[in-house]
Amino acid sequence: MNNENLKKIIKLRHYLHENPELSGHEVYTKNYLMDFINNNTSFAVVDCGNYFYAAKYFEGSKAVGFRADFDALPINEDLNLIYASKNSGISHKCGHDGHSAILCGLALELDNLKLKNSVYLIFQHSEEDGKGALECSKILRERNIKKIYALHNWSGWDENNIILKSGIVQCPSEGLTVKFIGENSHASEPEKGIDPSFAISELILNLINYNNFQRDKILCTVININLGDNKNFGISPGFGEVSFTIRAERENILHELEIKIKELAMNLARENNLNIEFEILDKFPETVNDPGCVNDIKRAAENLKLKIIKMQEPLLASEDFGYYTKEIPGAIFYIGNGKNYPAIHSAGYDFNDNIINNAVNIFVNLYENF
Repeated sequence: MNNENLKKIIKLRHYLHENPELSGHEVYTKNYLMDFINNNTSFAVVDCGNYFYAAKYFEGSKAVGFRADFDALPINEDLNLIYASKNSGISHKCGHDGHSAILCGLALELDNLKLKNSVYLIFQHSEEDGKGALECSKILRERNIKKIYALHNWSGWDENNIILKSGIVQCPSEGLTVKFIGENSHASEPEKGIDPSFAISELILNLINYNNFQRDKILCTVININLGDNKNFGISPGFGEVSFTIRAERENILHELEIKIKELAMNLARENNLNIEFEILDKFPETVNDPGCVNDIKRAAENLKLKIIKMQEPLLASEDFGYYTKEIPGAIFYIGNGKNYPAIHSAGYDFNDNIINNAVNIFVNLYENF
């Protein structure tokens, strides 16, 4: 990567880190990235509302796509950085600031090459809640894009190692909320009300038995419990809800798990004379890597003499890139932050700028050999 371009991209990454925005609210981020591409490259920028893409189009040529996400997380910035988040309670603790900076770096590098094939750089909103890729993936067939590539930084692997896997590479998941509706009573006379706390407790205890890491990668994680009215000690609760993230290796297994949980919850509601409602949010597909696209990335990494690690099992963490690979062949790869580097989604995490150069170079190599 050109050294001046690298400096410019690191500066951009730090600015994005300073100004994070949550999923569905990335107005400033999107506009700033669009301005950067317009002001620093000859790519055509197309505003698609919640997201945008930058493109170079050549009539009669093949088209390849690259994707980066740009939303942040509802986590406080606790690190003493000169470019620390200015937005209270929001920070880039997944590295999407780095992903977007890398895609901008690709634009800078390609702008200095003689291009023959069309290229589309997709800057995506709302990855963290699974909504962004579902919307953005529609342009793949509209623009006749033949292949799509993406990356994610990942801690636990040595810095700049390239981690690859064909087939299912990240598991599907969804957020499931179970709402039990009963009836309040005085806390001294709980028998005169309908208390949902017993149903909630039994539901949680039963779901422990559903976890199965060895076979189907099934995991039910309690992420929130809401019961009663703000520690009012005179009232026995009449409403309660519990939220889970449920995961499995494949979408059909996840669907079966959802049905089982709903059946169990409905039985508990009947046994306890409760009404029940369900809500599903943050739905993620299984992310399936095309073997041919994985081989493309492998060749690119080999050309750059980077160490390649073969991932043995899919990651339990979900990624909405799977919506793209439902449409056309594609692959996401992982680039190591460092073996003992702070984990993504943790307070101690900040994107590792040392991986930018190799990440951009892999994307450039993928384009040149497309």
